[in-house]
Amino acid sequence: MGEKNLYLVTGGAGFIGSHIAESLVKRGDRVRVLDNLSTGNRANIAQLENKLEFIEGDLCDYETTRRAVEGADIVFHEAAIPSVPRSVSEPRLNHDANVNGTFNLLMAAREAGAKRVVYAASSSAYGDTETLPKHEEMLPSPLSPYAAAKLFGEYYCQVFTRVYGLETVALRYFNVFGPRQDPSSPYSGVISKFVTALLAGETPVIYGDGEQSRDFTYIANVVDANLRAAEAPDAAGQVMNLGIGQRITLNQLLAELQKIIGTNLTPRYEAPRAGDVRHSLADISRAEKLLGYRPLVGFAEGLEHTVAWYRENQ
Repeated sequence: MGEKNLYLVTGGAGFIGSHIAESLVKRGDRVRVLDNLSTGNRANIAQLENKLEFIEGDLCDYETTRRAVEGADIVFHEAAIPSVPRSVSEPRLNHDANVNGTFNLLMAAREAGAKRVVYAASSSAYGDTETLPKHEEMLPSPLSPYAAAKLFGEYYCQVFTRVYGLETVALRYFNVFGPRQDPSSPYSGVISKFVTALLAGETPVIYGDGEQSRDFTYIANVVDANLRAAEAPDAAGQVMNLGIGQRITLNQLLAELQKIIGTNLTPRYEAPRAGDVRHSLADISRAEKLLGYRPLVGFAEGLEHTVAWYRENQ
């Protein structure tokens, strides 16, 4: 038997990247992580420190990117500044990290002879279309610099597959949640914010009327889909949704969390945020067909796991 594949996880000290890195290490794979620690945290991979190679560096620096990709067979590209509000307030930073960083990575992966790049795309590409569920044939309509940058990355992935033969797969994540999501960031996911507020007995904040809905997707489902996307023969050059195909309003989410945690706090409603979409729901039939993807963990069970983790770690 030959040497095992080497997997590079960009943003591997972040929320999603650290879970992918952990699964690869558990499988016995060789893993390298690249992270500039701007939104990632070394603590997320502390338990893996001796089992993987860590490079602290930025994708915007081409030499660092080249070094990270060298010898890698498969790349999971999770590095990004994952925030709509921040992209609205800092569009250039968003462009540098999410467009230039992705371009650098694809250039380096092609140069290094990597087999495949699995790209963390975003459901924000759809914008606020009224059609639900959102399916991949719909015309994108990004509402924020973040959504535009993530869509740019998808287009670059497809071009690198068509023009240069570098296999790429773009997974449009719907709202991912789970352990290790950083609630201290003002741009963090709503679930981590709600959970930490409720556990501390603080008033949860809802932007808008709370009737906006999301397809909340537990992290284990996302990791499973990424591992499948790295190997699925018919997935190269494709873009596909990654959610669970279920829509929950923020008011329903809060009620469910209050039930789990045993609180009864009245939320504070504030003005809606620029660039936020009203409703989001994934059609996951393409991922089912091409990856054999099925959600492993449902919404309610994912919430239970998440609350348990924050209880232990807050």
